[in-house]
Amino acid sequence: MASSSGNDDDLTIPRAAINKMIKETLPNVRVANDARELVVNCCTEFIHLISSEANEICNKSEKKTISPEHVINALESLGFASYITEVKDVLQECKTVALKRRKASSRLENLGIPEEELLRQQQELFAKARQQQAELAQQEWLQMQQAAQQAQLAAASASVQQTGSSQDEDEEDDM
Repeated sequence: MASSSGNDDDLTIPRAAINKMIKETLPNVRVANDARELVVNCCTEFIHLISSEANEICNKSEKKTISPEHVINALESLGFASYITEVKDVLQECKTVALKRRKASSRLENLGIPEEELLRQQQELFAKARQQQAELAQQEWLQMQQAAQQAQLAAASASVQQTGSSQDEDEEDDM
């Protein structure tokens, strides 16, 4: 059914995934290629059946997104109630893995350094930055003081020179 046309081939489970599951489930058993193909087609049909029923249940409850509860109800209505306990266990496991993944993607978690140590390092960096800022401000202040002193000296020197040249002019006038 699934491999009867070119477009249906997109709707099958990847054969590599099925082969891996078969090898993990039956490590010491050889499975013929046509048997593998049959397993792929059965899996595809099962998924199509469950998802179609879950979609109908979803539409009846006037929802737009199929939820895990819709899938569980579909299993029950199709006569697969014996799988529900295992499905719920797998659902819980998936939620746990997803939660761990979200936590693991946090940058703090990836560092492997306790939060207290990170806080201590941050405080050290802040203190170092404040120290550098204070030293820079001190250096700027000293430079401004030196510039002011040089300006005063230059002004005094100019004043002395002006006074000296004005005395020279007075002496010339006296002559």
